[in-house]
Order: sequence, then structure tokens, then C-alpha cells
Amino acid sequence: MDFNKKTPTNTITRDVKYLAEPTGNIYETVVLLSKRANQISLAEKKELAKKLEDFRTDRDTMDEVFENREQIEISKYYEKLPKPDLIAITEFEDGELYYRMAGKDEDER
Repeated sequence: MDFNKKTPTNTITRDVKYLAEPTGNIYETVVLLSKRANQISLAEKKELAKKLEDFRTDRDTMDEVFENREQIEISKYYEKLPKPDLIAITEFEDGELYYRMAGKDEDER
């Protein structure tokens, strides 16, 4: 997954009324952002699991854990990525997020 470099890695205070402007309702905005953050989180988990699958062995026990430098580097990379909610908010603010409300016509939006 390629994440935007301008996505902040720390939280930023945002004005709620500006965040709610595109949808017209702060609650709809929160639901929209949470759904997108969940999508991003699931994609990250799948990608990480795919990369770490190469390091899995059948005889791993608590007594027998081998440290692999490459595995540690992969894990550190994913820990440093921006959080999914920050990525979702940045996408929303930049207009990169497509959404539509169920039950509403296009001319009502």
C-alpha cells in the first residue's frame, strides 16, 4: 500500500464544522471516516501478514523463538506508518474519498 507522504503521523486538532461541511452532518462524516479507516486497517493487516508469512515455521514454540532481523525491520516499518484514521481524514480533506449516501438521489447531495 502506498500511503501519502503528506499524511501526518501525529494527531492534529481540527475544527468539526469544517470537517462536516462536505456531508452536512458531523455524524455522517464520522461514520464515513470510520468505515474508510477500517478498510485501510484491513488492507494493512493483510499486507503485513503476507510479508510475515515467509518467516513462519511449523515448530515455533515459546522456548524456540528465533529473531530475524528482516522480520523485525518489516514490523518496525508498519509501526511507523500513519494510523488508519489519520489517513482516512487526510483523504477526506483532500477530496480523494468517494462516497454516496444510501437512499439519497444525486441531486439531493
